[in-house]
Amino acid sequence: MTVTVVGIGADGWDGLAPRARAALERADLVIGSSRQLGLLPSSIGAEQRELPSPLRAGLGSWADELSSRATVVLASGDPFLSGIGSTLLDVLGPEAIEDVQPAVSSVTLARAAMRWSAESTSWVSLVGRDAYRLLRHLEPGARLLVLVSDSTTATHVAAILTAAGFGESRITALSDLGSADESRRDALARMWHGKTPPLTVLAIECDGPGPWWSRTAGLDDDAFENDGQLTKRDVRASALARLAPRAGELLWDVGAGAGSVVIEWMRAHPRNRAVAIERHPERAARIRRNAERLGVPELEIVEGTAPEALADLPRPDAVFVGGGATREGVLDAAWEALVPAGRFVAHGVTLETESLLASWHGRHEGGELTRISIEHAEPIGGFTGWTPARAVTQWSAIKR
Repeated sequence: MTVTVVGIGADGWDGLAPRARAALERADLVIGSSRQLGLLPSSIGAEQRELPSPLRAGLGSWADELSSRATVVLASGDPFLSGIGSTLLDVLGPEAIEDVQPAVSSVTLARAAMRWSAESTSWVSLVGRDAYRLLRHLEPGARLLVLVSDSTTATHVAAILTAAGFGESRITALSDLGSADESRRDALARMWHGKTPPLTVLAIECDGPGPWWSRTAGLDDDAFENDGQLTKRDVRASALARLAPRAGELLWDVGAGAGSVVIEWMRAHPRNRAVAIERHPERAARIRRNAERLGVPELEIVEGTAPEALADLPRPDAVFVGGGATREGVLDAAWEALVPAGRFVAHGVTLETESLLASWHGRHEGGELTRISIEHAEPIGGFTGWTPARAVTQWSAIKR
């Protein structure tokens, strides 16, 4: 294939480097959005075609044609910053991309407009994504650049910030950056109203009492709506230490309860993936609410009973069994699905589950069997004494 990817900014043809212009001038086929194609001069003689919808399936159906024509695919700014470049790699493969000519990204232009350094700034894409993912980034003093999905995103973001206790955050809408129509609008989140132009980056200076949540494992139990079926803070931190989240990996949480372990797994890195398996519909709905409020709305929730509910899921890199371990076949199915070198953690509070986990510990060399007992100081009349929580038996192992 002879596909060249050319990044084009809002300044259009005038902003393209000579090499990018040359690629367009010799192309047989140019593919892009209607807006991007409208930025090209009439002197470009190639066939012009709008991006297909749905994108991935459409590009895949054009693969044979792209292999026989000199093709340029237009991208917005940097093709590999939340852009079409990654999609092309996934659909066509890296060998299909002959050349990439990036332009300055909207994130870079927005940082320049705000005078923010790269080191002090985080960026979040809401293009085609749930806006609640913004919540995991909120903390006092944070600087966020947000790529919008459409002209209504700013209003939605302002409402989310205000509801989360960050209504004092200043939002700056930077629109049509790099073009003659470039504009800027500022307001506090709690006072924001109205739409923005479609090509907008939101610069947010986070301010407010929150609550805001720690980035380390072991969030306050109060962070999670629950009905008592919750892996408590200290025990949860122990489980996550052994599950050892790594960027881009997949966790199964079997018998997820309130979803505390699986949610903290996803919060550990933006690319982490997870599936919460929960047989009670009301708890599954509660997990969804917790996931949204804590900034991981992408969490997949499967309503069903293990082991049957595990059958068609992608193989996990880690498994946590927080409930239902004694159900016939649950531990066996989860362990069998786990990838080599994957991490497995199971908890139990009953004698029956403890006996089962002790048996598994004996079957698997190198595992760790731990009994965790936590006591909290609480009032006893006019004095203070220790009140024990129910002890938890934890078995953890790495699949050899």
